[in-house]
Parts: sequence; structure tokens; C-alpha cells
Amino acid sequence: MKKFLLIIIAAIAVLASCNDYETYGDMKEKERNAISKFIADSSITVISEDQFVQQGKKTDLKRNEFVKLDKSGIYMQIVREGCGEMIKDGESVNLCCRFREYNILGDSLYLWNDTDILASNPDVMRVTRTSGTFTASFTTGLMSLAYSSPSVPSGWLVPLSYVKVGRPQSMSDEISKVRLIVPHTQGHTSASSNVVPYYYVITFEREA
Repeated sequence: MKKFLLIIIAAIAVLASCNDYETYGDMKEKERNAISKFIADSSITVISEDQFVQQGKKTDLKRNEFVKLDKSGIYMQIVREGCGEMIKDGESVNLCCRFREYNILGDSLYLWNDTDILASNPDVMRVTRTSGTFTASFTTGLMSLAYSSPSVPSGWLVPLSYVKVGRPQSMSDEISKVRLIVPHTQGHTSASSNVVPYYYVITFEREA
């Protein structure tokens, strides 16, 4: 009888653990819900790519507009287009990046280097544009240290098709700045393996 009870208890424990197991589909649904809640809580107005193009590839800051880019699933707001020029096809440049990384699923600020103390030590990534496609790797900075990889999240490269990446030459010049909601498929290795979406505020500036 005692042996039979032990078998029953073991079976119940197995069933309980199975119920706790999340499938990839479950995690993706949780991610979608978290992004939807973040958009609602942040009073974000989502516009289509067609509307974005009609507006001259700009987002209205007064309406807190983010364009949803269908191919990547990223939501992007262009805060400042920036000074200088866009990265040309066949060109390789070093970009200084100052950012804030917010874990949407965990509702927490995780990494940042945009404070007065840290701003002089931006993350630097080497970016190359080939036939309209960007590839990049971090050479220094928090992202590569935190995630033990020089790989740049694909989501970080998406804005480079829309913003300029120069260096200020006058008091009126401003460096480019974007806000992004990045799903796990476009994030770093930790985001993709754990199915976690992140929100970023990033500035881009050519290295001197």
C-alpha cells in the first residue's frame, strides 16, 4: 500500500510540473500581451508603415506615434532624425551609442549608459552597410559585457535606414535619437532564448 501511495504522489508531481511548463507558443503569447500592455500604459499611438511613408518617414511626437514595421515586428519612434548623413552603401563606420534598456516583461530598467557619469563611455559598434543590409558588432561597452557577446541586436540596426549618423558641427545640430519596442526575435541572445521583449531609447553618433 505504501509503495502504491508513493507512485500516486510521484504521478501527481509529474502532472504538476507538466502544468507549469510553458511552450514556446505560451511564451510568445505572454510577450504579445506584455507589449500590448506597455503600448497602452505608455499612451502610444501605433501607425502603419503606409502612414509612416505618407508622413515623410516621420513620427509625430505630440501624438506619441510609433510605426510598426511589419517585417521585423519592431515599433519605432524617431525622436530626432539627426545631423550629418545616413550610412552609405558599402560604408563601414564606428557609431557611439548611448541607451536605456527596459525589460518589458519584467517591468524593469536593466541597462543604461546615458547618465552624466556614463555618457563619456558610450557603447561603440562597428557597422557596415552592404546592398541596403546592415551588419554590426560591438567593440566596447555595456551590451557586450552584460551579454558576453559582441553581437548587436538586429533591432538596433533597423533605425539606421531612417536616421542620419553625423557629429554636431554647430549648436543647432543634434544627434539622432530613437525609441524602440523590440520583440525577442530581433533582440540579443538573452532576449531570444527567454522570449523577452525590450524597450530601448538610443542615440547614434559617428565616432570622432
